[in-house]
Amino acid sequence: MARMNVFAKVVGIFALAVLSSCVQGQGNYPPYNKRNNVATVHRRAPIPGAATRTSPAAGGMAPARPAAPASRPAPTPACSAVYVMDALTGRQLYAYNANVRRQVASTQKIITALCVCDSGNLDKMVTVQAAECKEPPIKLGMRPGQQYRKRDLLKAMLTSSFNDVAACLARDTAGSIPAFAARMNARAKRMGMTDSHFVNANGLPADQYSTARDMARAAFYAYRNPTIRSYINIPEYTMTKADGTVRTVRSTNKLLRLYPWVQGMKTGYTNKAGKCLISCGSANGRAVIVVILGSTSSKIWGESLKYLKWGLNIS
Repeated sequence: MARMNVFAKVVGIFALAVLSSCVQGQGNYPPYNKRNNVATVHRRAPIPGAATRTSPAAGGMAPARPAAPASRPAPTPACSAVYVMDALTGRQLYAYNANVRRQVASTQKIITALCVCDSGNLDKMVTVQAAECKEPPIKLGMRPGQQYRKRDLLKAMLTSSFNDVAACLARDTAGSIPAFAARMNARAKRMGMTDSHFVNANGLPADQYSTARDMARAAFYAYRNPTIRSYINIPEYTMTKADGTVRTVRSTNKLLRLYPWVQGMKTGYTNKAGKCLISCGSANGRAVIVVILGSTSSKIWGESLKYLKWGLNIS
C-alpha cells in the first residue's frame, strides 16, 4: 500500500508538470514569450491552453491524440502558400512558402476574435457608431445608435465575416481601430507570430501582412478558445437584428456545410490576398489545421480539402 501511495504521488507531480508546460507554451505548443507583452498597449491575458481543450462549449471538436504519420506523400500545392498543423500539439505536418509575408484578408479576424475574447464581458451591450456602418461589404447592415450584445456580434463576424461588425467590435474594445490593431500585434507576438503586422480588424487592404505559418499559430490558439471554437462550427443560424428584423447568417466556409468532419475556422478574400481559407477537421480522435493562402475561387475548396484529408489520412 505504501508503494502504491508513492507511485500515485509521483504520477500526480508528473501530470501537473506536463499541464504547466502546455499552458506556458512550452513543449510542442507555439512559444509564449512573456517579454513580448506590452503592458501600455494591451493588458496581459492568458493564452488558452490544454485546460480548455475538452470544454463542452467546444462542440466536441477536441482531439484526443496526435496526428498519425501520413500514409502517402503530401499533395502538390496549387496556391501561393500552405501550412498543415497538428491541432493537438502544434507540430508542423507540411509547409509550402509558409514564411512568405503576404496579405491574408479576413482570415485575420481570428486575431480580432481572440482580442475581443481577451477583453471579456461578452454580454456587454455594444452601441454602433456611424463610421462602422460605412465599412465596405460584406456587412450585417447595422445602423448608428443600435445596440447588440458583444457575443452576438462576435458570432456573426466569425460565421459570415461581416466587416462592419469587425470594425464595431474593434472600436468598442480598444477605443479606436489603431488602438485595437496595437492589441492585435501584441497578441500576435505573444503567440509567436514573428512575421505579422496588422493595422485593421477586418483584413481589408492596407499595409499589413502575415504568413501561412503565423496564421496557423493564431488558429492553434483560437482552436483552444471554447467560445470561438463553438462559433466557427456553425453552418448557419437565425439572428434577430436590433430593429427587429430577422436575418439568416450563413457561414462563408463551404466545406463546413458539405463535410461533417470539417469544423470551419475562417475564410478571406481581397484582390491582393486572393482566396484564403483556414480550416480545421477531425477524424478518429485526431485533428489538423490547414492554412491556404493566395488561391482562386475555383480551387480554394478543393485545395483545403485535399490537405485536410492528407493530414487526417482520409482517402
